[in-house]
Amino acid sequence: MNRTVTSAWSTDADRWDAVTERDPQADGAFFYGVKTTGVFCRPSCASRQPRRENVDFFATTDAARAAGYRDCKRCQPGGLPRELEIVNRACAALDADPQQRLTLAQLSDAVHVSPFHLQRLFKRVVGVSPRQYQAARRGAALREALHRGTDVTRATVDAGFGSPSRMYETASTELGMAPSAYRRKGAGLTVHYASAPTSLGFVLVAATAKGICKIGFADDASALADELRREFANAEVIEDAARLAPFIAQVDAYLHGTRQHFDLPLDIDATAFRQRVWDALRRIPYGETRSYSEIAEVVGSPRAVRAVASACATNPVALAIPCHRVVQKGGALAGYRWGLPRKAALLDAEAHHTGVPGMEAVSKTTAHGAPVDAKEAPASTRADPSGAARRKAKPSINPAANLDHAA
Repeated sequence: MNRTVTSAWSTDADRWDAVTERDPQADGAFFYGVKTTGVFCRPSCASRQPRRENVDFFATTDAARAAGYRDCKRCQPGGLPRELEIVNRACAALDADPQQRLTLAQLSDAVHVSPFHLQRLFKRVVGVSPRQYQAARRGAALREALHRGTDVTRATVDAGFGSPSRMYETASTELGMAPSAYRRKGAGLTVHYASAPTSLGFVLVAATAKGICKIGFADDASALADELRREFANAEVIEDAARLAPFIAQVDAYLHGTRQHFDLPLDIDATAFRQRVWDALRRIPYGETRSYSEIAEVVGSPRAVRAVASACATNPVALAIPCHRVVQKGGALAGYRWGLPRKAALLDAEAHHTGVPGMEAVSKTTAHGAPVDAKEAPASTRADPSGAARRKAKPSINPAANLDHAA
């Protein structure tokens, strides 16, 4: 539960915004001291808000104390908030023995809170329920064991599945393929793919016998093919333009505005939480956007904004799951797996074909292109009919342009 200071609060203006919003996502990233009281607090402190000119910011509690401030008795910045302490204890209880399945009642007894309160608190802080957390832990243990080459039966037992049949019931969700195929890094699978030039650079579409497993963009078709072969290292990867032609045609039609929806069978790996996020993304209407915090609200985990951002960043099928329609609360763009210029171009194209102004591209990204959007509050980010969010300069979308294609 330890937080890492990120560029989301790298300036005093950002920190002050977090204080005025009492943003719990900023807790631990910095602290603020009030000159008139001599007290320092967490950003989410519920005490009366000070005037901006009376506030100092500090990276650590030690720095605040060295400057002469004392701990706030209300938010107790020197320790973990009580909510995080409860969730930390619950996670520790679940992590202690991955093979053990704790019921909500057993877990609530272990941390001394009611089952109802624990369920709501755990989901708000972690982003998933205790049951889903245990399932994710079992899935991670299973993946790790299979990756080491452990046989399927042994890996099933070690990961805490009650029986092989129970494991196979969830294998497609946790692994995206049969456990034996995962253990062999895709051995036994056949993946067909094709690439083609588009207005956004080259697109690659790949499919298993079950459906589309990858749609990606880059400036270089060979780089896309190399990435695909790494992901399916031991699968039979075959270039097959004829087989993938209908799917390439759907992508091309979408980019030209003659198609607004995809008719693609998907074969993709997804945890329970990611699946909820991706389902929410597919429900965003063409030509509209939502903020990361709005998606978190939709999936029932309003505090899981970072988890939503991670789900967007790991989306393997561009366009089919429209993660490009998720923006910051003010409409600014913040990271896209296939490059911010492509995200801006996609939103501009959708806005053009629906008759609304384009979105403003902002260069506020992390080193890996993941959204730095964890401090937003729920707000509508549909394209602004007034034109206030009109983008000032269109990015180049020529296939030969040097686009940012962060992985």
